[in-house]
Amino acid sequence: MWQALTGIRVVDLTHWQAGPACTQILGWLGADVIKIEPPGRGDPARQNLKDLEDSDSLTYLVLNANKRSLTLNLKSEQGKAIIRGMVKTADVLTENFGPGTAESLGVGYEAMRELNPRLVYASVKGFGSYGPYAAYKSFEPIAQATAGAMSVTGLPEAEPLLNGAAIGDSGTGLHCVVAILAALLQRQATGEGQRVEVSMQDSVLNLLRVYMRDHQRLGGPVPAFGNWFRGVVPSGIFKTRGGRRNDYVFIYASEPNMWEALLRAIGREELVEDPRYATPEDRVSHVEEVRELIEEWTSQRDKQEAMRILGEAGVPCGAVNDTGDLVTDTHLREREMIVEPDYPSRGPFVTVGCPIKMSGSPVVVKSPPTLGQHTEEVLSELMGYDAAKVRRLREDGVV
Repeated sequence: MWQALTGIRVVDLTHWQAGPACTQILGWLGADVIKIEPPGRGDPARQNLKDLEDSDSLTYLVLNANKRSLTLNLKSEQGKAIIRGMVKTADVLTENFGPGTAESLGVGYEAMRELNPRLVYASVKGFGSYGPYAAYKSFEPIAQATAGAMSVTGLPEAEPLLNGAAIGDSGTGLHCVVAILAALLQRQATGEGQRVEVSMQDSVLNLLRVYMRDHQRLGGPVPAFGNWFRGVVPSGIFKTRGGRRNDYVFIYASEPNMWEALLRAIGREELVEDPRYATPEDRVSHVEEVRELIEEWTSQRDKQEAMRILGEAGVPCGAVNDTGDLVTDTHLREREMIVEPDYPSRGPFVTVGCPIKMSGSPVVVKSPPTLGQHTEEVLSELMGYDAAKVRRLREDGVV
């Protein structure tokens, strides 16, 4: 089956989340992603929060579908020779090593460019390769803290709050996909590859751009607003039937037609002409009254019913879904956003599918590779090694 990136080979030296999130998308879109892992232990994500003794962790599984795994000791001379041979025919190399590690292993950009001038060399870093923080290490919470996301998340009177979505890791991976695709497109015109770099702090800051707008508009640091979306009323979560932590629906009726549709949907048509709620500013002045009249209706319905009624009425709204709601969501299942590939040592597991839908490049989410599953296959294809040669490499601890 031909896909958008069929014929593109990616040598994937990434681990944990930000890099693998990037290369998984490339794999979904048809690239041949060859994941390079240390022999014996592999990507450290394989061991993260393991729930089954005889299976790799779900952390690894949800980030590494549609890839091939090759074990390779990059510290050995034979390992270095193999990676150099692979790079000569690769289109993309991705890495998210700590500062200076790629160079010490002999896989830095300049060395790889000499081998293959057409190579797109993609680096994911915490703070980038230059600037005062270049040598600093980073993880998801660090990226959110230093890019400002924590400062605008939560309630204004409470401490800064970590955003639950992995905007620092997977968000950076998405930015890296864009960079790689742009570099591949530019290569068609120039015939040359280049180095592309994304940093976690930069990526989260890009996602925070509307708050940077508000900093200028307000003339100072932007406070956290909780669920009140920058002065729009109604905008926030409203209690629904059930009484559990996530039994809420978020309603955002910012335009006059949305407000009118909301009133009609909840049976309060008599308020359409009420001067207390005529304009957005009027509704801000009566925010508690607005909340009470809406919650009187939502509290009598469960969150999914409230979402269905309001959504069909043209009111922007959404149930506050927890992970249990998501895995059974019929809409997400139909869109193949909740899928269950089969992993050899575990069987079917629930994971998230590809969010990019292309009519000419359909995606089938395949099982992530077991450690070294494709070592012999890849070395035969790319290096011309026979089974005996691979066996000797295994005995020497190279693969």
